[in-house]
Amino acid sequence: MSISSFPKALRVWAKTRQVVTKSRNPYPSSLRNGRVHQWFKWLSPGLLVKRWLLISASGVVLASLGLAIWTGMTPIFFLLQLLRNFLTWIAEVVPNYISGPLVIATGILLILWGQTRSLNSITQVLMPEGNEELVDRLLNHRRLHRGPKIVALGGGTGLSNLLRGLKDYSAKITAIVTVADDGGSSGRLRREIGVLPPGDIRNCLAALADEEKLLTELFQYRFRAGDGLVGHSFGNLFLTAMSDIAGDLEQAIAASSKVLAVRGEVLPATLSDVSLWAELADGRRIEGESSITKANGQILKIGCTPANPPALPRAVEGLQEADFMIIGPGSLYTSVIPNLLVPEIAEAIANSQVPRIYVCNIMTQPGETDGYTVADHIRAIDRACGRPLFDAVVVQGKVPSAKALIRYSQENSYPVVLDREAVTQLGRRIVIANVMDEDENTGLIRHNSQRLAGMLLRWYSRAQNI
Repeated sequence: MSISSFPKALRVWAKTRQVVTKSRNPYPSSLRNGRVHQWFKWLSPGLLVKRWLLISASGVVLASLGLAIWTGMTPIFFLLQLLRNFLTWIAEVVPNYISGPLVIATGILLILWGQTRSLNSITQVLMPEGNEELVDRLLNHRRLHRGPKIVALGGGTGLSNLLRGLKDYSAKITAIVTVADDGGSSGRLRREIGVLPPGDIRNCLAALADEEKLLTELFQYRFRAGDGLVGHSFGNLFLTAMSDIAGDLEQAIAASSKVLAVRGEVLPATLSDVSLWAELADGRRIEGESSITKANGQILKIGCTPANPPALPRAVEGLQEADFMIIGPGSLYTSVIPNLLVPEIAEAIANSQVPRIYVCNIMTQPGETDGYTVADHIRAIDRACGRPLFDAVVVQGKVPSAKALIRYSQENSYPVVLDREAVTQLGRRIVIANVMDEDENTGLIRHNSQRLAGMLLRWYSRAQNI
């Protein structure tokens, strides 16, 4: 190859690498600004890679030095002489101002080529799907494991939706989930087999899963045919079978977490067979979580049988180690409060000095919180626990569209009104944020998991400095 053709070949090589990189990596350009940018990422602090490469290189130098000392340096001397004669001959044929840069460029090119091929080989083994650079995975891993220890309490779709956003900010997440559900697939398994209801736990595991999408969809798959299978989800049946094999639900969750590569951990609030009851304003006493909402009455008091169930020790430990606690969102009386009816959990939250925040629902829930304001939600939690458990409350700022309001009004559901003065008198800080997601076709309203998680982490950062 002539010197004039070398830059051309180098440009062709660079273009070829760029095309291959793009075909293998569909990620946005913000995550990769060319191959050189990927190489420089390896210099980022905290990867725990550079130090080991330096130690390995030092070992090679020391081993070579030891070999030279052992052999009396005779081979080294002849090799150096041979190299000196070769370089002298090169300098005589090609001027040093040409041969020097050419050799340097060739050496750098070989180093980069060798490192690229080595890292690509490692990447293909560790990530056969090939949709992410290894250095990006390492940087993301280090970032997530430097995140705060977050404990989120609740149940239903509200908690799983929150977790889906939180897992992008920290890998140290503990989800404490209610086990009072007695409806749907979970209720059937609870009545027929006697296991704790796995439905809310399954949703949280799927939300925190870092495994490929197909496996998560399998865990959430719901059977549509088959005697005795209709309505059951595969994840519920899997957790039920694992509970029988492992001995209890806690061990079953741990095994499922490994299968789904869950970021953090999911824990039941208690391993006791808990059943909710509620006393209504009209004097009725309703038994069972699913029956409370269907009763369509004003709830005055809520409790559980057995009273004062023992907490799962790991859940209490997670609360004691937490840097940040989040309560809700979710159904007030059937998802949020049931966790707080476990005395050890309520006590651990109350005794904590870390930032604690409650995410209030956007809409009232028929049969549970009809006509409730933000202050009414807070009073219900304080009344059930006998003490205040959180410092601040998140309230949706933007009002839903007219289409959504009409849709929900047909179900007797309306936006939760913020009564500022009453909330302030209860000693809570108000955090107003636009964290709502509204489906344009159906008008369905949910918290946006990414916006909600981002807002909560920003509030946590500010709360630490207060």
